[in-house]
This record gives sequence, C-alpha cells and structure tokens, in this order.
Amino acid sequence: MGSAEAIDPALPTGRAGVDTEELGLLADPRLAVAIDQFNAGDWYGCHDGFEELWHETAGLCRPVLQGILQIAVGQLHAERGNRRGATILTGEGLGRLTSAPDRALGLDLLALRQTARTWLKALQEGTPLDELPPPVLARLQAPGGDL
Repeated sequence: MGSAEAIDPALPTGRAGVDTEELGLLADPRLAVAIDQFNAGDWYGCHDGFEELWHETAGLCRPVLQGILQIAVGQLHAERGNRRGATILTGEGLGRLTSAPDRALGLDLLALRQTARTWLKALQEGTPLDELPPPVLARLQAPGGDL
C-alpha cells in the first residue's frame, strides 16, 4: 500500500517512525470503500463504513474518522432538506478535523476543511446549497505514486 514517507509525520509513531494505526487503516479495504462512497455522494453508505472503522480505532486517527463521517451525515441531512441537522453535523465534523493535520489517512484534510467551512457558512446564512460542490476526499499521492 503506502510507503513510510506517505504517512503523516504529525501522527504518533511506532517503530521506524511509522504510525501503526494509520498504516493499518490504510491497508484496510473498508477505508477505500468508504472513501469511494463519500466521493460518489453515497453519504449513508460511507457513514456506515467510517463509523465501523471509527469504533475500532483508539488513536489520533479516531477524530479524523469521526469528523469525516459527521460531514457525510451533514451532507445527508442537507440532501433531505434538514438544514438544522446539516449545520450541526457539519460544524461538529469540522470541529473534529480542525486539530487534525492537513494530511492523514492518505487524504487532503485541508481541502476537506475548506469545503466544510464553505458549506457551514452557507448553512448558517440560509444560502441556497444547490450551487455548492459537495465535499470530496482527495487522495494524496505518495512518492512513487503509492498512497
């Protein structure tokens, strides 16, 4: 899967400077499925995948997974016309990701936070949402093209 250089240096490390929890998550096929579901707008499906991984995680990846799944549920609420629920979940998800590094789990969390802030502002201001691009989990390329 990914090389040691692809793992975020801000996360706690085990042997050889590699975060073993993050490595385990990157090797878990359920993470790739959940990311693909998120990027396809399958908010309910990806929520289930991220939640399952979140329940099995205890380290610094845990709030990252929870933040991502809360943003997904926020999108589901927005899709169903529940602006209040969308605002709450998007805000909570963004809050969890605020202290996360800009990259984790092979993902560009900086871009996700920026998109979530745009959504949160629109939700809070009552702005129409149909023109906003949905959040995306952009995969980062590691040296050599691996994740």
